[in-house]
Amino acid sequence: MKSILLTSLIALAAAGKHCNKDRVTALPSCIQQKIETIKKEPKWNPPAEVYEYNYKGKRVFYFSSNCCDQYNIVVDEQCNQICAPSGGLTGKGDLKCQDFKDSARLVKLVWKDER
Repeated sequence: MKSILLTSLIALAAAGKHCNKDRVTALPSCIQQKIETIKKEPKWNPPAEVYEYNYKGKRVFYFSSNCCDQYNIVVDEQCNQICAPSGGLTGKGDLKCQDFKDSARLVKLVWKDER
């Protein structure tokens, strides 16, 4: 009886973990479209990167810029620009989310241009 219960618990935990992983890793279509657009351009220097963060309780995506003095932007799941926490002439972004560095939690690297 104990082994059946233990096996059932392990199966439930594995199934729940799998379902949650699929839900969390689903990339919004507009984010995928932005990545596809970047892939059609010549490789950036430094290479393009997209990171997923949790910022103020929301899922957001950080896109690196294609040059030194341009903003690195953060967009929401609908690709609405929230802010630029870094980049620009000063390197400090657009000053609209000065707390991003300290309060945003990195979830994962979504994509890096490895061409």
